[in-house]
Amino acid sequence: MDDISTSVLVGILVLMIAISAFFSSSETGMMSLNRYRLKHLVKNNHRSAKRTDALLKRTDRLISLILIGNNLVNILASAIATVVGLRWFPNYGLAITTIGLTLIILIFAEVTPKTMAALYPERFAFTSSWVLSPLMKVLFPVIWLINSISNVLLLLFGMNPKKAATSALNPEELRTVVNEAGTLIPRRHQDMLLSILDLEHVSVDDIMVPRNDIAGIDINDEWESILKQLAHTSHTRLLLFRDSIDDAVGFVHARDALRLLVKEQFDKTTLLRAVKEIYFIPENTPLNIQLGKFQRRKERIGLIVDEYGDIQGLVTLEDILEEIVGDFTTTISPTPSEEIHPQPDGSYIIEGTTNIRDLNKELGWALPTDGPRTLNGLIVEYLEDIPKSPVGMRIAGYPIEVLEIDNNAIRQARIMPQFYQNIELSQ
Repeated sequence: MDDISTSVLVGILVLMIAISAFFSSSETGMMSLNRYRLKHLVKNNHRSAKRTDALLKRTDRLISLILIGNNLVNILASAIATVVGLRWFPNYGLAITTIGLTLIILIFAEVTPKTMAALYPERFAFTSSWVLSPLMKVLFPVIWLINSISNVLLLLFGMNPKKAATSALNPEELRTVVNEAGTLIPRRHQDMLLSILDLEHVSVDDIMVPRNDIAGIDINDEWESILKQLAHTSHTRLLLFRDSIDDAVGFVHARDALRLLVKEQFDKTTLLRAVKEIYFIPENTPLNIQLGKFQRRKERIGLIVDEYGDIQGLVTLEDILEEIVGDFTTTISPTPSEEIHPQPDGSYIIEGTTNIRDLNKELGWALPTDGPRTLNGLIVEYLEDIPKSPVGMRIAGYPIEVLEIDNNAIRQARIMPQFYQNIELSQ
């Protein structure tokens, strides 16, 4: 380098620092890319995205290429800087060069370009892919040799470099992604996506219509009474049974009943011929599984039975869909809002039949849901007895006061939100 002028060496040094900055920003940009957005762009035939994705499929080779380039230019820059430093400062050139070059590389070739690439990863990764792709082909023999040696060392430590870490998200990670989407996904759509993820944690028992609330027709009733029930029903499907729901015959669609009503010969025999076979559902079936079963069997309604075959309740396809999209405006059964009555003092008077999950969802509470499914059941389980008179307690930090009891069941209770915990209730 003695024959090369100092100005030329300085120019080469600046070029080496610029190339070092390129490799540094390329590494950060490639590693900071959103892989799911990259896959989306690849599916849309984005040329730069496809080229970048091809490089990222073998991350070990990409890192080797970047490090080879970065180390080569840094070492060359160090040698040039040493020569320039000794020419300018013969006595202290080495010390000044070491300190000065370190600061220059840190600022201009490392920190600044990497920060910029972290802020705009797509811009830097896609641009650098134009250079890295041909370099990968040119330097492939060197890269292969270095990777082979490196892979042997990794195997000695019990690591297999060919087994790339999976980028798949588990449900909890996907839930975090949805929550962190912010304004990219409307709040209502976020709620729907989260509800879909929750389907596997909710069973048909949590959303079923209890057997005592199932709307049905006793086929052994007087014919006039049956006709009146058919004419005034607000349900599209009715359960037919003999004397008791346990002796269920089947479901009849209101549309079929109306079609039969216009015929001259419409009696119990004709009505029974219009009955559709009952679809039975085992208790504790997760909603995601039941939704698939409804779809495969082309069913929309079923009766839930326990391990002894006793009917526990009824669930419909609409009930499962409401868990995802919220209540439909056509819902006939009482909604949680109709069972929850806000009071001027900030408390709530709630019907004992209110589903605890619906209560938590509507008011943002955290009453326990791993046991009884209704408020009545929760209180009875806590007291280990059916109260005979109004009584107060505290469950999961919520002060609760039983107001009305009827037929061995709690009809109404008052619940204070958790910020009313300083209110003392008699036990």
